[in-house]
Amino acid sequence: MSAELLDGKALAGQLREELAARTSALVARVGAAPRLAIIRFDAEGPSAVYVRSVAMAAERVGISPVVVMLQSDAAQVAVGEQIDELNRDPSVAGIVIAEPLPVGLSKTEVAARIDPAKDVDGAGPENAGWLARGEPRLVPATALSVMTILRRHAIPIAGRLAVVVGRSPVIGRPAAQLLIGADATVVVCHSRTSDLGAETRRAEILVVAAGRPGLIGPDMVSRGCVVIDCGINTTATGVVGDVAFEAVRGSVAAITPVPGGVGPVTSMMVVAQTIDAAERFAEMDIPG
Repeated sequence: MSAELLDGKALAGQLREELAARTSALVARVGAAPRLAIIRFDAEGPSAVYVRSVAMAAERVGISPVVVMLQSDAAQVAVGEQIDELNRDPSVAGIVIAEPLPVGLSKTEVAARIDPAKDVDGAGPENAGWLARGEPRLVPATALSVMTILRRHAIPIAGRLAVVVGRSPVIGRPAAQLLIGADATVVVCHSRTSDLGAETRRAEILVVAAGRPGLIGPDMVSRGCVVIDCGINTTATGVVGDVAFEAVRGSVAAITPVPGGVGPVTSMMVVAQTIDAAERFAEMDIPG
């Protein structure tokens, strides 16, 4: 029996309608659409797909995307000054940074410069701290998309064993923290895990964010497992995930495809958190 396909494109379409309604209500209240600033350093490189996806998702719900192109050799000071300008701009509700950053630029310092109230991809240390405390505010969008996919498909989380493969601060760690907040029992695996297969076979929910194409095969999953594949790897045969999709889909209960799974929902989560931020600014009745 083939697994249930957790279709991210279809879910993103549902979310788009809901978010468009929220944006319309917000515009009626404050008189203008919020803006989402996307800072990029690479015109046509690895960040291009991400920038286009987020900008299109924003436009489709009525948010105005503003793509800020900086030099690929931009200095830390210049980047910080640009972020400061966006922080001060009351029309900008959210700011995200598209990777890769120029060589020598500190990702930590860049993220820390963003106003935490506008940090709609949860990249900065203040929002990371709130998440670590179990009081999430703005969180990394991919990790949030994992939770959204599970909840929108009515997949039980509380009391289940969730195994997260990967411990990056962008996906693995925040996904684990969100799962803990949802009352899952969480195991985090990484490159030093001695027997990865032994851990993943125990999983009732398996989240994979290792950046290694085809890492998880059918011998590494159990029949009732729900698999969320966050991997996006470009290979000679196209874009693939960290899970060997065709081989694994017959061995699990549900699985996200790549492409078309986590990716489309991630873009909508950036947009959703931009609306969250704009609504909070409106409630506070202060400039953005």
